[in-house]
Amino acid sequence: MSTVILDTITGKSTATTITIGSTPVVSASANSMTIRGEGSNQTSIQQGLAKCWVNFQGQDTFSTRGSFNLASMTDNGVGDYTITINNDMGNNDYSITATGYKPSADFGFITNNNQSYFTTGTARIETVEHDGGHKQTEFDQSCVTIHGDLA
Repeated sequence: MSTVILDTITGKSTATTITIGSTPVVSASANSMTIRGEGSNQTSIQQGLAKCWVNFQGQDTFSTRGSFNLASMTDNGVGDYTITINNDMGNNDYSITATGYKPSADFGFITNNNQSYFTTGTARIETVEHDGGHKQTEFDQSCVTIHGDLA
C-alpha cells in the first residue's frame, strides 16, 4: 500500500481539471468545484451540500440534539419554531426538507406556507399533526435540512 502526501494537485493538460484514465472527474474554479455525475453531466459540489441542519425535540423539554451551521433555535409556542442560521443564506429562495415523528399522530409534517417567514438568516417552521385538519403539535423528534446558496 502506498501513501501520497501533497499540498497541491494540478491537472496535466488543464491546471483546474483532474482526470482519471481518460475521464475528467473534478473541475475547479474560484468558489466552485464540480464532480463528474451521471454520464457526462457535472454536479456542483457546493450546490449539493447541506448548508444548515438540525435534529431537535419539541415535545416535553425543547432541545436540539445535533446541528450544523445553526446559531440558535427558538421555541415560539406549540409546534412553532424559528431556526437562526449561523452563516446566512444568499437569499430566501432556499429549500427546506424536514421530517418529524410523534408516536400518537396519524402522520405529521413540517411546513410553512408563508414565504415571508424565510429570510437569509432565519426560517420559521411549524410541526403539524394531520387529524383531518391542520393542528400544530410538538414532535418527539424533528429533523430539518436547508439547501441553497450561502451569502
